[in-house]
Amino acid sequence: MKFAKNILDKLEEKLFAEGKPLSFFFPFFEAANTFFFTPNKTTTGKCHVRDCNDFKRMMIAVVYALIPCALMGMYNVGLQANRLMAANGIDKVSDWHGIILNFINQYLPWVNIYGDSVWNILGCFVHGAVYFLPLYIVAFCVGLGWEILFAMIKKHDINEGFFVTGLIFPLTLPPNTPLWQVAIAITFGVIVGKEIFGGTGRNFLNPALVARAFLFFAYAGQISGDKVWTTVDGVSKATPLALATNPDMAHGGLHGLAEGGYTMFDSFVGLIPGSFGETSTIACLIGAVFLLWIGVASWRVVFSMAAGGFAFSTFLMIVGSDTNAAYALGPFWHFVLGGFAFGMVFMATDPVTAALTKTGQYIYGFLIGALIIVVRVLNPAYPEGTMLVILFGNCFAPLIDWFVVQANIKRRMKRIAQSN
Repeated sequence: MKFAKNILDKLEEKLFAEGKPLSFFFPFFEAANTFFFTPNKTTTGKCHVRDCNDFKRMMIAVVYALIPCALMGMYNVGLQANRLMAANGIDKVSDWHGIILNFINQYLPWVNIYGDSVWNILGCFVHGAVYFLPLYIVAFCVGLGWEILFAMIKKHDINEGFFVTGLIFPLTLPPNTPLWQVAIAITFGVIVGKEIFGGTGRNFLNPALVARAFLFFAYAGQISGDKVWTTVDGVSKATPLALATNPDMAHGGLHGLAEGGYTMFDSFVGLIPGSFGETSTIACLIGAVFLLWIGVASWRVVFSMAAGGFAFSTFLMIVGSDTNAAYALGPFWHFVLGGFAFGMVFMATDPVTAALTKTGQYIYGFLIGALIIVVRVLNPAYPEGTMLVILFGNCFAPLIDWFVVQANIKRRMKRIAQSN
């Protein structure tokens, strides 16, 4: 390994250093070099480093935490597709995904691609991977391409933050999202959500959520509704959250979930229709335990967001409604349905866009958790709410921190005045 490191160091000195022929491409070279080896440059003098957990390692830790959601999402998408195909007498997928699936099914029959049993783990996983991996590859390549271009133009290092954005974004998508929409959306998220504000660490909005919001508003007809949650042509199936938040007393709330055949266990494990990363609450909790254990995520944001959702959903359940069945949903249903858990663990805790002060983190998290319930229950036209509410919280995070800091200053000035 030392031999390879010496070769890269010589290439940097002769070709990529400042003033050398390929200096314009130094950010790209530096990113590849530091991916495998520790950088040569070290901080001198007084610094704030407290351990070896630098920015790159923090971002990779979040990627590790997202792996359970990605794996469970791929398995669940395949399972949902196979069940619908079996129920509707469909034996093959007709689009370009079907070409890949049929090839695998023909030459690797032991994989059992179209087996609709919950125990057909490998077959369901491969089926779902055929839908997820293209989304991930397009989002990663296009988004990273923009990151590299901006890094070379601005002459700064390529930041590893996109490793997280490039994985979170496809995990927020329905399985049959067109690839060209993925490319346009991640372009918007990277450029408008981050680069125009100065890049990683200077953006005040979560880039993955900006990309998802753009997709939702620009292509609402193709990114929402019952058909987008299933990969089977001509077959539609509503998500349990859409059924649960239906304001109709006869078909919404707990009645809607019962009619759809959804149980608390299936919703907690992740055996329900939805976006790749949001369906499995247990996978999100595994990621949360890891991030909290290593200190990357803020437990204050996680705790306060859960508390806000729990408190307001309990309040609405106690108040009740004669016209809106969604009032009857308890806090546990809200926690396991939709993107509440995924947003709480991986997006609201983003250290760049969340509140920074300790008191502000409590306010920030509680605000998001409570407003998600408000949108879900009181706005029947939009059954989710997590995405837009977290973006709303991102906008108010600096203001929350400002008020907290001002309150601390006034309190300290008062103590100084009293001591004098």
